[in-house]
Amino acid sequence: MTERFYPRYSGLANGCETRVMMFVTPSDPHSPAAMQINPPFGYSKIVPLYRNSRVRLPQPGQLPPFVTQTNAVPITYTEFAAAGRDYPLVFISTDQEKTFSPVALIGIAGDENLFVKNGAWAPNVYIPAYVRRYPFCMARVTLDAQEQADRLTCVEKDFLPDNEGEGELMFDESGNALPAWQPIAQLMEEYERDLERTREMSNILRDYALFEPFTLQATLKDSGPLNLTGMYRINEHKLESLNAAQLRNLMKKGILGRIYAHLLSIDGFGHLLARKAGTLGD
Repeated sequence: MTERFYPRYSGLANGCETRVMMFVTPSDPHSPAAMQINPPFGYSKIVPLYRNSRVRLPQPGQLPPFVTQTNAVPITYTEFAAAGRDYPLVFISTDQEKTFSPVALIGIAGDENLFVKNGAWAPNVYIPAYVRRYPFCMARVTLDAQEQADRLTCVEKDFLPDNEGEGELMFDESGNALPAWQPIAQLMEEYERDLERTREMSNILRDYALFEPFTLQATLKDSGPLNLTGMYRINEHKLESLNAAQLRNLMKKGILGRIYAHLLSIDGFGHLLARKAGTLGD
């Protein structure tokens, strides 16, 4: 029996523009209840991060719950080299090929992560920034039926302590970032800026008509044949047919190197299948 497979992810396909990091203050006339906050893929219940909020920061190595329930994690422009060494990198589209987004495949079935075991990510393997920024995120906000230009800094509600005095403050009384918040803010700001380059890269590749759908066929000893579908890759023949100006643009913007990292990473499907079969150790 053939199993049809689709990367189970729908997060970056639209609206990856860079936004200003925005906070809600206790005196804000619009309460969180009046806002429609759209959580990113994998997040459960997010709430605005106030400057006087205390947060229970994750323990070292603690992973978000969603990483065990998905087979694909979004990656961005600057992650191609590092992520491509450990995962197959492919593109997906959730809007009938209007936009495309790069993801790292971490599983075969729709709800498995072959790189997580006993609550820990496999050692010596790159962990995408999308995972590392959790439980924080930048969320789109709709206020009075109007989507706001800036994104709101949010945190998973479960990481806000119930008892007063628990958790860590992110800002001092003057609103200045404390040491606990500084590396988080840097990661999130870099990630948001990188989304813009990711969006631009994907749009250029689309405009140059370089994407092609592809299917990977494999046979596992215990589960029979598999058809891995719903993925896109760069068509090398079309790449070779680009004119000089288009190739210069890809080189100038650093996209050409990402293309080759993507194409080389597809060989990693063999390692992914070996993990699925249990023949590849961590």
